[in-house]
Amino acid sequence: MFIAKHALGDGSLHPEDGNHAVYHHEVRTILEGLGLNLLLANRYEALFEDPGADFVFPLLNRGGFLNSEMLLPLLCTRLGIPFLGASPIVRGLSDDKHLTKLEAKARGVPTSPWAIYRRGAPVREADCPMAERMVIKPNASSASWGVSDAFDWKGVEEAVAGIHAQGHDAIVEPFLNGSDVEVPVITVDGEPYIMPMMLFEQADPSHLRTYYEKRDLVDRAQKYQLVEFQDSYWQPKIDALTRKMVEVFRPFDYGRYEFRLDLEKGEVQMLEVNLNCNLWSQKVYGRSARAAGISQEALIETILCESLMRHGLIERSAVSGD
Repeated sequence: MFIAKHALGDGSLHPEDGNHAVYHHEVRTILEGLGLNLLLANRYEALFEDPGADFVFPLLNRGGFLNSEMLLPLLCTRLGIPFLGASPIVRGLSDDKHLTKLEAKARGVPTSPWAIYRRGAPVREADCPMAERMVIKPNASSASWGVSDAFDWKGVEEAVAGIHAQGHDAIVEPFLNGSDVEVPVITVDGEPYIMPMMLFEQADPSHLRTYYEKRDLVDRAQKYQLVEFQDSYWQPKIDALTRKMVEVFRPFDYGRYEFRLDLEKGEVQMLEVNLNCNLWSQKVYGRSARAAGISQEALIETILCESLMRHGLIERSAVSGD
């Protein structure tokens, strides 16, 4: 079963979800091209009872409620159906930016100071690592949904209150100048495999990328571009940091590890980890695959086959080809 918000769509850009609708249609088309006996669904309710599937490819992550990314893995676990990705608790760990940063700090992976403000808990200025410019976002957001900045405690407090009012926890940290290095990781022969790194190269290192830019709902052509990251000094350092973080989340089928690189200061900081992240051909994974000489179809098939083998649904000896 392929379950995604736009699994039944026609591939058109969505007015709210933007290119996510295009992405879901692309994955569906590739899965259909593999000749699978494919069931399609676009609602959580499809897994309230056994749908008769022997495997689930879940992309229904942003459900509009707190910790929605854990629901499909939990529903599959309840029914005993194997699924692509990672276990519910590991998905929760990766989607909770606060917990991921704790894991990074415990392993000596540099990450900026932060404060977590859970709904219903005190919002205290003393807990906040105030800097000249602060970033406030939902603690489990994706694609920079709900992100904003502030330049004093009053602005931080108001932004946190706004996120709480929408039913989410908030995380606050100093803004980091620089560009994002994106490290896509898949599984090959049962082991994590780091694909070519990509860089969101920003024309202005102080620009705060928004949800609307990431979803292609506004023009962002002059603000940043996605290019292959081949810095001979920083690439091996970020590779080593990624390998430390990878061990936190194993086993998983695919995930994107994000770092902010400030070349002027000569500093790198881990930002977050996104398991079951965007696989669209025009985003990090697709562009990285292209740099590695892998087609989008081969990328999706590799991720799927490795997961099927991990769950014991097919034998490795039954998989042929490169």
